[in-house]
Amino acid sequence: MEARVLAIIGGSGLYALDALDCVETLAIRTPWGEPSGALVKGRLAGVTLLFLARHGPGHRLTPDSINYRANIDALKRGGATDVLSISACGSLREELRPGDFVVVDQFVDRTPSRQSSFFGAGFAAHVSMADPVCPALAAAAAMACAAEGIPHHSRGTYLCIDGPQFSSRAESELYRAWGADIVGMTNMPEAKLAREAELPYASVAMVTDYDCWRAGEKPVEVADVLAVMTANTKKAKAMLARLATILGPTRSLSPLGVERTLDYAIITAPEARDPAIVAKLDAVAGRILKKR
Repeated sequence: MEARVLAIIGGSGLYALDALDCVETLAIRTPWGEPSGALVKGRLAGVTLLFLARHGPGHRLTPDSINYRANIDALKRGGATDVLSISACGSLREELRPGDFVVVDQFVDRTPSRQSSFFGAGFAAHVSMADPVCPALAAAAAMACAAEGIPHHSRGTYLCIDGPQFSSRAESELYRAWGADIVGMTNMPEAKLAREAELPYASVAMVTDYDCWRAGEKPVEVADVLAVMTANTKKAKAMLARLATILGPTRSLSPLGVERTLDYAIITAPEARDPAIVAKLDAVAGRILKKR
């Protein structure tokens, strides 16, 4: 058992946590550039939390302009042991209604323009993303939703697009045909980078709209999203308070063995590794680099 430091990445509508005790602000520099903002560290129900507003102060960052590598690196440097994403999403299924929460279990990544790895030419690694979500963390999030009476779904496939535009009707229908349940703009490459950083990751997506696949309805607009987002944010804060109580201040290893991911992922021989990349990986891959 070890002390838990739960990192919360707050998406659209969730820009701060109000109930934290012993609050301090951490301005963390990373070799990958500037994160979305400073980390807020505090305690909630005895659990140490790190909070990062994904879109920055005042929601100044679009999904495609977020520095996902810097965000995950900063959380790792801040001592995070687990990461929970909170984000808004559009529904691709009739039964996933605006106001419902979806505890994600799978992803489809459609963000080819984003930097999706800490590794690259000069230092190659290939992590498994077959099961991208920590089942223990996801189950605790579903329990917290149930305890707070929040309408929720304990699994769902999240399709991530680049944005910042919403989908066309043809795209929305295509995503439905692929078997996706919800569509959003931020969980990738975030989940991939968390896995490379050996941080168990889970995602709770808050449905704000039905995207644009429903015949005869007007397409989604920001005003519609904001109306639902306010109610979703209140529920998200209640869910997080309950989640802290469920998880407790200590943790066991992820059932997926995420904390040892890089034991099986690095392929470049030590003598062939680019020293510049190695230096940038001091936090993300520090465990395995010191070991070897």
